Amino acid sequence: MSAIKLQGNSSGAGTSVLQSANTASTLTQTLPSTDAVTLGYLNIPSSSTTGTLVAADVGKFLPLAAGITIPASIFVAGDVISLFNNTSGTLTITCSAVTTKIAGSDTTVTSATLAARGVCTVLFYATGSCVLTGNVS
Repeated sequence: MSAIKLQGNSSGAGTSVLQSANTASTLTQTLPSTDAVTLGYLNIPSSSTTGTLVAADVGKFLPLAAGITIPASIFVAGDVISLFNNTSGTLTITCSAVTTKIAGSDTTVTSATLAARGVCTVLFYATGSCVLTGNVS
């Protein structure tokens, strides 16, 4: 999911050029002729991924019923995924060949425990390197 920026009114009233922040591609889209146009998510979309995180999980939250693995070499700096433990017990986050730190610590971990009904944000600060924040230990 990439951000969209509004480049202005290039083709007359109600028509603006939308451009991805990550590419040079453009898409012409007709918008309502009002000042109250909202672009982007009004909420965080959920994912149904189980077992191992995938690239399509970026920008989403995962309601977990079992542990999850963070794989190596898929995510890049700026990718963010939120995990929600939807159980009454703890769950394990396995960090498979990823440099993972728990926020506030400089120790690399190979796994972390997500508290019951806890939330954890996985923020990638480099390719293959992330920090876990939230209800994790």
